[in-house]
Amino acid sequence: MSTGPGAASAPAPDPHDTKTALDAPARRNSMFSSLRIRNYRLFFLGQVVSNIGTWMQRIAQDWLVLSLTGSSAAVGITTALQFLPMLLFGLYGGVLVDRLRKRPTLLVTQSAMALTALALAALTLTGAVEVWHIYVAAFALGLATVVDNPARQSFVSELVGPGQLQNAVSLNSANFQSARLVGPAVAGLLITGVGTGWAFLLNGLSFVAPLTGLMLMRTRELHPVERAPRGKGQLREGLRYVAGRPDLLWPIVLVGFMGTFAFNFPVYLSAFADDVFQGDAGVYSMFNTLMAIGSVSGALLAARRGTARLRLLITAALAFGALEILAAASPELWMFALIMVPLGLVSMTVNVTTNTSLQMSTDPSVRGRVMALYMMVFLGGAPVGAPIVGWITDTYGARVGFAAGGAVAMAAAAVIGLILARVGGLRLAVGWNHGHPSVRVVPREHRRTLAPAA
Repeated sequence: MSTGPGAASAPAPDPHDTKTALDAPARRNSMFSSLRIRNYRLFFLGQVVSNIGTWMQRIAQDWLVLSLTGSSAAVGITTALQFLPMLLFGLYGGVLVDRLRKRPTLLVTQSAMALTALALAALTLTGAVEVWHIYVAAFALGLATVVDNPARQSFVSELVGPGQLQNAVSLNSANFQSARLVGPAVAGLLITGVGTGWAFLLNGLSFVAPLTGLMLMRTRELHPVERAPRGKGQLREGLRYVAGRPDLLWPIVLVGFMGTFAFNFPVYLSAFADDVFQGDAGVYSMFNTLMAIGSVSGALLAARRGTARLRLLITAALAFGALEILAAASPELWMFALIMVPLGLVSMTVNVTTNTSLQMSTDPSVRGRVMALYMMVFLGGAPVGAPIVGWITDTYGARVGFAAGGAVAMAAAAVIGLILARVGGLRLAVGWNHGHPSVRVVPREHRRTLAPAA
């Protein structure tokens, strides 16, 4: 494995140089600066269309399963089958991505996902669909995602280079969350108007946009990286790489705790809508919409920042946990609903900062494996944690369940923040500066007393 930087890629920092990641000043970009790059613009526009289709299929798939079986458990099985391949084969997908060229790989995976949607559309529109067909389609989609997800994540750096990476990752997140506002609404109209089959059909056709964008890209304008050669032990090599890099390991651990216990919003928000505020599906939809608005705002704000900092990640994770606890204690519906906006904002800050810091700090030859591990932990945590937080919520109430998730997020952020600060040789300096209280992160050997109050 190469230990040097790939062509036109961010250099891999020293494994012990966590101080730089924590304390480096951010460079400000314009909010949409990466869209000036033609290849990324084609990628972004294709994802706009495809993401709307993806959200349409998510809603239609769950509704169709519920219509066929009348069972919420069957809906849960469908979701589990879609995420199971990532849990089983996610790391192997990362090994493949590091060996393969990203653009041809994405042409294959996106085509496979389109064919899956079109097959499900044909079965539904002809009236031949059975629940096992949907199970197979969900599992097939999950298999494609095993390779598609790390390939898309790592391909962004080849599209824009290291200077625009944070901006591009942030815009991708804004893209996905904006589709979350449009896709479910369109799916609802299609389901009630013409049936679920049309939602599957439109999702299948939506893949024409990203496939066309990939084919129109100029390969000479990409930022190529060195691909990993075929060899034995590459999976273990990737795990050892992460284990030896605290600035990669601990953010992944933090996201794992948050994804497992704090990001289970379907459990928490549905319980608050139904049990706490005695609302209906409209109230639950409102909570999700407000969170999506906050998420889009958080992604756009992240797009204005330059290099991601782990200090921001820890701060956002602490704020996220505190907001969940505050929401759990909210006595009124309007107060709880208002908190959903900043909650969505800081949750997106956690996601974008983690994603960007991992990509910018990872040697290009192992980036696919690192991003696969990150996605496996992030996406795989919810199916593991959902039964746990669901049991807590059912047994002790929605407020206790939501507060417990926030407490786990705050505790994980505090402990991991201290670990990263110690590894990076940093400490908190608390004092007064020009008559105002000051809290700063400074090198451990820097023990100069802050200026006293004037």
